[in-house]
Amino acid sequence: MPQTSIREVARRAGVSVGTVSNVLNRPDLVAEATRDRVRAAIEELGFVRNESARRLRRGPDRTAGEFGDEPRRAFGVVVEDLANPYAADVVRGAEEALNEAGHDALWLSSDHSAAKEARSLELLEDQRAAGALIVPVGLDRAGIKRLRAAGLSVVLMDRDVSDACTVHVDHVAGGELAAAHLLGLGRERIAFVTGAPEPQPCVERRDGAARTLVEAGVGKPPVLVQDALSPTEGRRAARRILDMDPRPDGVFCANDLLAIGLINELTRLGARIPDDIAVVGYDDIELAASAAVPLTTIKQPRRALGWEAAELAMAEIREGRSHQHRQVVLTPELVVRESA
Repeated sequence: MPQTSIREVARRAGVSVGTVSNVLNRPDLVAEATRDRVRAAIEELGFVRNESARRLRRGPDRTAGEFGDEPRRAFGVVVEDLANPYAADVVRGAEEALNEAGHDALWLSSDHSAAKEARSLELLEDQRAAGALIVPVGLDRAGIKRLRAAGLSVVLMDRDVSDACTVHVDHVAGGELAAAHLLGLGRERIAFVTGAPEPQPCVERRDGAARTLVEAGVGKPPVLVQDALSPTEGRRAARRILDMDPRPDGVFCANDLLAIGLINELTRLGARIPDDIAVVGYDDIELAASAAVPLTTIKQPRRALGWEAAELAMAEIREGRSHQHRQVVLTPELVVRESA
């Protein structure tokens, strides 16, 4: 027989998941009539308390003072693609901050799917996680409100909204840096390579680059949209670049994975990097410095982004009703290597 979830109990009783959690853990916080309704639903559905889930929230018994007075908690960190080294670095930064405070991180990937993102967030609700740090794909204001009603703190990463605490990089400035560097090298036929679906940060990078190029009098860059932000799609973009007339003498890629694949294929096909085509990436993942042609790129403070998000999520819990949303903006920087 499938196990009844806390969400099913909440639906049957007509209350939030957070209310059911309070009945189980802090019944003194819930009105008597509501407690009775929840307990009736528990009995009717045969709900069995999930002790492993409870430990995710409270953690095992500890010696007093080991991590202060706070119980050990688990926070979900949901990113678009854990196979991307950039995303893994962001999660690692969040995990380091959480671990330092005595908490744990649950790594989850939406794979750029709003449906999978929704399932991941439902899992965090069911497991009574303390918070969700998320690079959103489909999460909207109603979803944020629902998560909070379930007792989770919510922090958005790489997005700028007013409904929640956010940490994001100034990607418009990053695009401006990339374009200005290529212009400084004397390049005037500059193309932008991105992937679909194009995440909002990549749109902002493109916008920043386009603005700089227009102001310099060379016009908006042609945009090549590939099927993904991956090395494979970077290789395919290289063949498209070589077929263009006039051929670009500079390329700005939306991320380092595209740029590395592009450079490898351009080199294989006989183009000289950077003499024929200068290439700039974005992220400064570890592979960027060790590529066949070390990659000039825009460095994101990846671990700092995750760290700051974790700090905001923990602060929201500590501050309770007095909490006010904060927006943290991080600054990218140009790292010059051999590709441009």
